[in-house]
Amino acid sequence: MASAASLSEPQVLAHTKRRLFPDDDEPNAYAVADTQFATDEWLRGRQIRAEIRERLAPFNHVRVGSGYPDLVGVRSLDAEFLAVERFGDQPPLVAVEAKGYRETGGVDVERGVVQAYDRLHEANAAYVAAPVEAVSQSSRALARELNVGVLGVDAEGTVSPVEVPRVVGNRTSDEATAIRFQATAQGVADKSFGLNHPKNYLAFPLALYHPDETERVLADRVVGAVDSARAGAAFLGLVNEAPNRPDLTPLGEEVVRFALDRHGSVDAALEEFATWRGSPKRFRDLAPQWGAMARRVMWSYPATQLLVEELQTMHDDGITDPALVDLVEWLHVDHPTFTVELFLRGTDDARSRVLDGDGDLQVDELGDGNVYHSPTVFQLKAMLYHAGILADRGAEPHRIDPESDSWALRDPLRSSVRYGDA
Repeated sequence: MASAASLSEPQVLAHTKRRLFPDDDEPNAYAVADTQFATDEWLRGRQIRAEIRERLAPFNHVRVGSGYPDLVGVRSLDAEFLAVERFGDQPPLVAVEAKGYRETGGVDVERGVVQAYDRLHEANAAYVAAPVEAVSQSSRALARELNVGVLGVDAEGTVSPVEVPRVVGNRTSDEATAIRFQATAQGVADKSFGLNHPKNYLAFPLALYHPDETERVLADRVVGAVDSARAGAAFLGLVNEAPNRPDLTPLGEEVVRFALDRHGSVDAALEEFATWRGSPKRFRDLAPQWGAMARRVMWSYPATQLLVEELQTMHDDGITDPALVDLVEWLHVDHPTFTVELFLRGTDDARSRVLDGDGDLQVDELGDGNVYHSPTVFQLKAMLYHAGILADRGAEPHRIDPESDSWALRDPLRSSVRYGDA
């Protein structure tokens, strides 16, 4: 165990993340550490232990305010860490600056307070975390004045609030929005899409509305992977997860109404779904009306809108058939946080390979399909294909060549039509 006078910045941050974000699978919570902590060595000659990097992963370089916090995440924090118990209907966006002992032996807590204060331009709560014995009365006074929380970390790894901040409401940048999105039921985490056909997700609200047992109806008529269908339906906004059973959202209710209008009952609709089982044909061509409903549902998914807008812009600029590598490079220029979260696996290995310490892409690594997020390049892409949005279907990461894997729109618009040129 580290002594009180040897806690490094990565150690302080790892203890802090474990305390503020203790459960990686907690609903409506998500956090990333800055890419500078993905390195093997922190101070000269001092290695960052593998278990610390694993605790800090996933990594991303997220701009909040005018800089990049050491840790940024979304979660409803325990009451002891905030001056108020809750903030509206959504959990707060939290930014943390960590300070540990430097090679010279000091800890610059006051600099961490000032850095954390800068994050309050876009975060709802900001903290500096430091070895508890290094927190002086003057740094505490500065933190109180600037509404910055102070977290003291002891040699055993216990994290205690020394000063607690008030939660504030602030504007949200595109980068911070990407982290908020990851913390929602629709975020693109590893548990998002387990199936690659939209019919499996459209069928879930029908099975939920059916008078018989949801799981049995879905397994008998549509797909045996009931848990994956349920999770995907939640990610697409068709159902809300609840303690006992999911509830239909307004979009899910509209899917049921469509089934009733077209088939007379959800039972009859599910009978038709059963006839599509195993068909390799594009869903938009196999069942045009249900394919149109799938397109509507897919368009309501926030990631779809950004992808289509950017792919159309690429087409306007003469990139008519972008490969996966082209798309990732393009997106990363204006939407770096979203791009990393959507396309790259959240593992320490994948992100430390693709991102350097400053969060820049190491483009050569993008040629390896194994660094990509399967729910995006396989399941999400396949659903966009079946809905008639993309020209080509997806494939598992280990089977794709990112240099040739096409992400072209099926029906791109002419730029003259978009912008009203003569």
